[in-house]
Amino acid sequence: MPEPSSYEPRGAIAGTGMGGAMDLATGEAATLERVPGGPAGGGPDSKPRSLWSDAWRDLRRNPVFLLSALVILFLVVISIWPSAITSGNPLDCDLAKAQDGSAPGHPFGFDGQGCDVYTRTVYGARTSVTVGVCATLGVALLGSVLGGLAGFFGGGWDAVLSRITDVFFAIPVVLGGLVLLSVVTSNTVWPVVGFMVLLGWPQISRIARGSVITARQNDYVQAARALGASPARLLLRHIAPNAVAPVIVVATIALGTYISLEATLSYLGVGLKPPSVSWGIDISAASPYIRNAPHALLWPSGALAVTVLAFIMLGDAVRDALDPKLR
Repeated sequence: MPEPSSYEPRGAIAGTGMGGAMDLATGEAATLERVPGGPAGGGPDSKPRSLWSDAWRDLRRNPVFLLSALVILFLVVISIWPSAITSGNPLDCDLAKAQDGSAPGHPFGFDGQGCDVYTRTVYGARTSVTVGVCATLGVALLGSVLGGLAGFFGGGWDAVLSRITDVFFAIPVVLGGLVLLSVVTSNTVWPVVGFMVLLGWPQISRIARGSVITARQNDYVQAARALGASPARLLLRHIAPNAVAPVIVVATIALGTYISLEATLSYLGVGLKPPSVSWGIDISAASPYIRNAPHALLWPSGALAVTVLAFIMLGDAVRDALDPKLR
């Protein structure tokens, strides 16, 4: 039998299933020798991709998300530090300048009480963002807990919660606000936030319930239950992380709705009341003289519209990123 030659060919010889051989290029041989799941395939040198990492990658490439996020970031900044873009006081008014147009240092003009519209518009962002964020957090927390427990345990708890949810769904939001908030004399945002949480949790609860029911039927949950996992561990460790995505999407979109609801209730006189600064209060105060001083109405209305649109666009982008059917 001839000894192997010291000459090493550039190609590699791979045996075929029929006992023959075929030549492979050096690059192809290296491909065959590469360990499956290496750096190029998500092996030890690369982190495994999850729903959240894929969603974040899609969001960073979505111009709608980037634009809405920039607008929301700007609103948050001026809500925390309104003095960064205005040095005026929203409560300093001069009746001699009532309904006047723009002037040096007052680009938005003055309202019917002689207050600077620009300063009040800037400070109104604080109220709207505070109400929207606090109401959304309260609704998401209360609705997720109640709906998650109902979907996980089922039975009588689920039946009772479903009937209570139906009762709250039957209450008109604006009419409920007129009735409940008309007896409140506080000028803070907390009665308005409490009202929104009281009437807003059923929607999140129903979504969380359905999401938990779907997640608890998955094989990994059944396997964890067979291994002796406690109900608390099943719910918190295995079900909740995989059922929270729909809640986040709905809560993000609802945040803009809560901001517009606060403005509506303040416009009707049952939400925030003077001397609080709110876009709804300014819109209500400027409505009677819209013909003489339209600027006093247009600027807070425009700020409200942009804010609500930004949060709705953000929610739509998050929904598209977290929906596996759209991948």
